Amino acid sequence: MKKSKTIYSDDFKLKVVQEYLTTGVSRQVLQKKYGLRGNGYLYNWMRKFGLTKSDQEQPRIQSTMTKETGKTSKERELEVKIKQLEKDLEYERLRGQALDTMITIAERDLKIPIRKKPGAKQ
Repeated sequence: MKKSKTIYSDDFKLKVVQEYLTTGVSRQVLQKKYGLRGNGYLYNWMRKFGLTKSDQEQPRIQSTMTKETGKTSKERELEVKIKQLEKDLEYERLRGQALDTMITIAERDLKIPIRKKPGAKQ
């Protein structure tokens, strides 16, 4: 028999993560309390919202800001996504720079023409 996958709302996920970070309750206790079957749910949700155990002040600040500004869960999710995309973009910039440096060194030291020369026939 195939198991059905339970889909949780972002509000529920954020509530559970905030409870984990602010109260110090163990992951196992929260799994029993909310009926979470998988071991990785909590950590995946923390990663999704960009929170870690060391960011204990973050959920309080975020909940306060949410109450003051009236942000919806969709807006909070988009803000987290923007932060993740900015971090990914910086990583890719560094990766591109590293690859360019590797090609330059290979062309110089090994005398291997790797880059396409401008004006080459197609």
